[in-house]
Amino acid sequence: MKKTSLILTIALLLTGLTTSITNAQTTNQLQVGLRRDFGYALGGDIQGLFTISVNNPPSDLVKVDFYIDSTLLGEVTKSPFRLQFNTDSYPLGNHSLSAKGFTTAGTEVNSNVIQANFVPASSATGAVLRIVLPIVGLLILMLIVALVLPLLQNKGRLSSIPLGAQRNYGIGGGAICPKCGRPFPIRLWFINLGTGKLDRCPYCGKWSYVHRSSVEELRAAEQAELDQARPETPIMGESEADKTKKELDDSRYQDL
Repeated sequence: MKKTSLILTIALLLTGLTTSITNAQTTNQLQVGLRRDFGYALGGDIQGLFTISVNNPPSDLVKVDFYIDSTLLGEVTKSPFRLQFNTDSYPLGNHSLSAKGFTTAGTEVNSNVIQANFVPASSATGAVLRIVLPIVGLLILMLIVALVLPLLQNKGRLSSIPLGAQRNYGIGGGAICPKCGRPFPIRLWFINLGTGKLDRCPYCGKWSYVHRSSVEELRAAEQAELDQARPETPIMGESEADKTKKELDDSRYQDL
C-alpha cells in the first residue's frame, strides 16, 4: 500500500512538473518584428509604411493586440498576426512598438519592445540623398575616367602611326569614321546601339554611329589615307623667261 502511494505521489509530482514546463513555454514572450513596406529606414529612424508582426506565433495564439507606446494600434484575431501602419499618422519622435497576445486558455503573453524614431519625409529624403549622391558622383567619375583616359592615351599613340600603315584593331575590331574616312579601333565599353556603336573618332574628334568593318575595308581605308596625304603633281605654267623668249621669236615675223 505504501509502495502504491509512493508511486502515485511521484506520478503527481511529475505531472505537476510537466504542467509547469508547459505553462512556462506557453507564457514565453512573443517575438515581434518590424518590416518596411514603403519608405525609409536607417538605424532606428523610420518613415513611411511599415508592418509589425509576430514571428513564429505559438499554435494556441488566438488574438494579438499591437501597441505604439500605450496606444492600441489595432488587434488581429487570426494568423498571420501582423498589422500595417504609417508613421506619418503618429507624432514624430521616439516610440515603443510592442504586442500582447492571448491564448486559447485565456493567458496573456507580452512581447519584446522595438524602439523606433519616427522622422518626417524631408529628413528621410535628405538622408537618402546624403547616401546616394556620393555613390552617383563616384560612378560618374569612374565613367569619365574610363572614357576620357583611353581617348587621351589613344590620341598620342595613333598620331605616331605613319599614314597608310597597317595597324592592330584589337578584339573589338575597327571602324571607318564617316566624317574623315580614317580607320580606328572600336572601344568595347562605348555605347552599343544594336548592330553598331556610338563612338568618337580619335583623329577628327567627332562622334558617329559606326559598325565593325571587315579587314579588307580597313586596309583600303589605310591606303586611302596615304593617298590623300600625297601632294598632287602641280600643273606647270609658263615662266616670265619663256614668255619673253616667245615674244622675241614672234617678233621676227612681224613687218617693220
